[in-house]
Amino acid sequence: MNADDSVRQFLPKASLEALIAALRDQGYTVLGPRERDGVIALREVHAAADLAHGMHDEQAPGHYRLTADDDQLYFNYVLGADGPKRYLFPAQQRVVQLHVEGQRFVMDAASPAPPKLAFLGVRACELAAIAVQDRVFGADDPRTFRCEAELSYCETRRNAFFVAVNCTRPGGTCFCVSMGTGPKAERGYDLALTELRAGFVVEIGSERGREVAAQLPLRLPTEAELELADIKLAQARHSMGRTLQTDGLRTTLARNIEHPRWDQVAKRCLSCGNCTMVCPTCFCSTVVDSSALDGGSVTRTRLWESCFTHQFSYAHPGPVRHSIRGRYRQWLRHKLSTWWDQFGSSGCVGCGRCITWCPVGIDITEEACAIAATPSQSNSPFAEAWEGEGEAEAAGEVPR
Repeated sequence: MNADDSVRQFLPKASLEALIAALRDQGYTVLGPRERDGVIALREVHAAADLAHGMHDEQAPGHYRLTADDDQLYFNYVLGADGPKRYLFPAQQRVVQLHVEGQRFVMDAASPAPPKLAFLGVRACELAAIAVQDRVFGADDPRTFRCEAELSYCETRRNAFFVAVNCTRPGGTCFCVSMGTGPKAERGYDLALTELRAGFVVEIGSERGREVAAQLPLRLPTEAELELADIKLAQARHSMGRTLQTDGLRTTLARNIEHPRWDQVAKRCLSCGNCTMVCPTCFCSTVVDSSALDGGSVTRTRLWESCFTHQFSYAHPGPVRHSIRGRYRQWLRHKLSTWWDQFGSSGCVGCGRCITWCPVGIDITEEACAIAATPSQSNSPFAEAWEGEGEAEAAGEVPR
């Protein structure tokens, strides 16, 4: 049938196979949530049977477990440790490789063409994170981008197809409602699914999505199916595992650089960098040069980096942020405050991964709320400037 993108459609559960087949027929490598070593991981899928179904996740600070659940449900869990960032901005990527010819270096052939990826099961918070990284890497609007665009990211992003799944059972560390990023996908998807036991309510978000939908055995949903989908999403909005009061938080964090809470959290933080590794918006990287044992070639590789490593802020006299206190403060304030100055948005989308995968269970919402609840007098030289920012934010003049 010809799908109308202005009307919600219904895809029977058995036809999820047809969706995967349609994407593969168009040349996409389909990536979906699979169970790997007790964790939901985004990996290649060839058929619906490959997807992790009949299970849900238990998430709490420093705790993640998969348990058995309704075998008829494919997406009754939320997020594992990784997501689309691992494929759009790989953790390890070759930048350039040279080999020796006589007395000179010669550049090897260019890197392979960007992959054509279809992400199945991506959540609303992850779509919001991709939109954040679009601004970071220059795939959003070249007119507002202040650096050189990251071509590999931009090309992979441009080729990508997104099948979102709306969250109907948030996890114990989720707070996407507080950040305005979920649980329902509002933008950034080609197709969006809301899962019911009998099938999926489908929404179409792009021309590419409509082309794929036209190949599927869609029908109009019944009023009961639409009502149930809406009820599930409404319930999800009111069952978040965490909340974060964001009004005025940007200014509060900027003005409380010497708050005693930073010392308290530093006593628990291991500076391991787990929070940055699982965060869907963190973008720091470094490069490593290596040479073959015979000296015949050299390679430069880009690797993910973390602001929690001791050498991250190394300058001529040594690391600028030499203490765990300074590194944790930098990370939290960047996510919730100074990211606004760089990119015009928050750097946090409320996915809760940093809480779940912190070995000691440090909770970003708890730390931010503690500082907001007991603000101290800032001795920052920027305090007066931030007073003006706070007044503008309160008046609605600062974009949010």
